[in-house]
Amino acid sequence: MVPEPEFTSYYGRPVVKPAPWGDDVAAYLFLGGVAGGSALLGLGGQLTGRPTLRRNARLGALAAVSVGAVALVKDLGRPERFLHMLRTFKVTSPMSVGSWILSAFSAGTAVAAVAEIDRLSGARLPLGPLRPVLQGVEGLAGFEAALFGGPLAAYTAVLLGDTATPTWNAAHEELPFVFVSSATLASAGLAMITTPVNEASPARTLGVLGVIGDVVATRVMEHRMDPVAAEPLHEGKAGAMLKWSERLAVAGGLGALAAGRSRAVAAASGLALLAASALTRFGLFEAGLSSARDPRYTIEPQKKRLAARRAAGITDDSITTAG
Repeated sequence: MVPEPEFTSYYGRPVVKPAPWGDDVAAYLFLGGVAGGSALLGLGGQLTGRPTLRRNARLGALAAVSVGAVALVKDLGRPERFLHMLRTFKVTSPMSVGSWILSAFSAGTAVAAVAEIDRLSGARLPLGPLRPVLQGVEGLAGFEAALFGGPLAAYTAVLLGDTATPTWNAAHEELPFVFVSSATLASAGLAMITTPVNEASPARTLGVLGVIGDVVATRVMEHRMDPVAAEPLHEGKAGAMLKWSERLAVAGGLGALAAGRSRAVAAASGLALLAASALTRFGLFEAGLSSARDPRYTIEPQKKRLAARRAAGITDDSITTAG
């Protein structure tokens, strides 16, 4: 019997070009989730009369989006490249839409956070006649930041899934749910670390819900992916990170349930949730890059899809042939 042929590409080169992104982009993926979720928690503190939670979440959102923007610009190479992306709005481009989401989110977050900084300083910022204006619009700014917080956490998943990178593309339908769940872990963890337990109840609740969502969304994603395209999620560096992410998420969620009176337990649980979110983003990022380097992850799923179309009788289009 003739053995099953093993696919090899020309000179062992990848079929698709790996994304030219480094750890700066992975850090941006993580920090965008922290910022988006923190803005939502800030609005929760604003609406429920929890000033410490509101303040810490707003400041956390500003810090995360600022550092994330620096990482993004560093990867772009020149700051003006980001400004060039704002010259137009293309609804079919996740990068174009994401640039506007980031800009709108940053504006609202900055206004709300500056108001908190002014209160912390005892109204010593040199705002002059702008102080009453700032105090009048900070509530609306908090709403605006929370409105764009969800899209900020999710659009990067759409951006990855829109590429030809095998593992990312195979997970494009479920990846936004994984990213949003991961964002809730990160923001809840940060709030649990920075906020006293008597005001951090919404953060603990959000953390527990985030753990459930993260575990379920990840399992559904892996189940629905092509088994070959899902292999990088369980192998090598990416596999180790994602395995530890799930362990830390579960540990942090259990800690959040038991942290109603202990600041130390809350802080430790929050740190576990933050680490779990970071490992999820970096693990998925690394899995995608690994899948692009090996031609097998591109060709084998393509052959399966082609065989399925032929088996369904679709043989007269530009994708399949009757031969």
